[in-house]
Amino acid sequence: MSKLVPAVRSGDVLIPALGFGTWQLENEAAVTLVEKALEVGYRHIDTAQIYGNEREVGRAIKASGIKRDEIFLTTKVWIDKFADGDLQRSTEKSLERLGVDHVDLLLLHWPKPEVPLVETLKALNEVRSRGWTRAIGVSNFPAAQLEEAAKLSEAPIATDQVEYHPYLSLKTLKAKAEALGVSITAWSPLAQGKVGQDLTLIEIGRAHGKTPGQVTLRWLIQQGVIAIPRTSNPKRVEENFDILDFALTDDEMTRIHGLAQPDGRLGDWLDKAYAWDAE
Repeated sequence: MSKLVPAVRSGDVLIPALGFGTWQLENEAAVTLVEKALEVGYRHIDTAQIYGNEREVGRAIKASGIKRDEIFLTTKVWIDKFADGDLQRSTEKSLERLGVDHVDLLLLHWPKPEVPLVETLKALNEVRSRGWTRAIGVSNFPAAQLEEAAKLSEAPIATDQVEYHPYLSLKTLKAKAEALGVSITAWSPLAQGKVGQDLTLIEIGRAHGKTPGQVTLRWLIQQGVIAIPRTSNPKRVEENFDILDFALTDDEMTRIHGLAQPDGRLGDWLDKAYAWDAE
């Protein structure tokens, strides 16, 4: 089978279904690992203002020698820059740090009740109209807030980047996103390493000659979900990319869905003004 990464059409853009996440990658390690990811074949790189590594990500992209239009680059605006004016200025600074004239996708990192969403969406749309991003979206928005954002935005909401892995059900959010034409992007898709010890995933992996992590990433992209695994291990960068030469059966997909747990969420920084979907 081809090693060509499938893409998810969402809004105005095609988003590579497998990307490289850079959360917690700092300084020269961020440069080295992004360079490795691009060398392996990733063409979707995800960063954020709060990660503090936009400059290093930009250096790695430039050093790769790969044409800018061949790389799908995402960054996220932190919640203290959601006011009109602040958001535009922070985006301009992100572009300066990244060393590019635009990103492909600009996200709101978390919903923030102190700034009206209508104000933030207006500013986000203005950034897009300036050509500083090709598409806009949100991150960590439950279904109700995603729907509100979609109604308030002039441009399509391309994606909602949220925690998603086998131990967390996203039935409600996925259904809402599909109805709105919004893709789902999964952060912590490997449950921060938990999948590696899962007996179900180990068994399924053995049937395909794959690791539990590879099975999990395949499970995600077979749902039409975009996955952005992050690793600090160069060998894992390669391993996570090697998921395009096999497919899971319907029964295997169902078994993995059955691993979801009520307490499966690993990262919860949602403001108390909002609530996660029940499932």
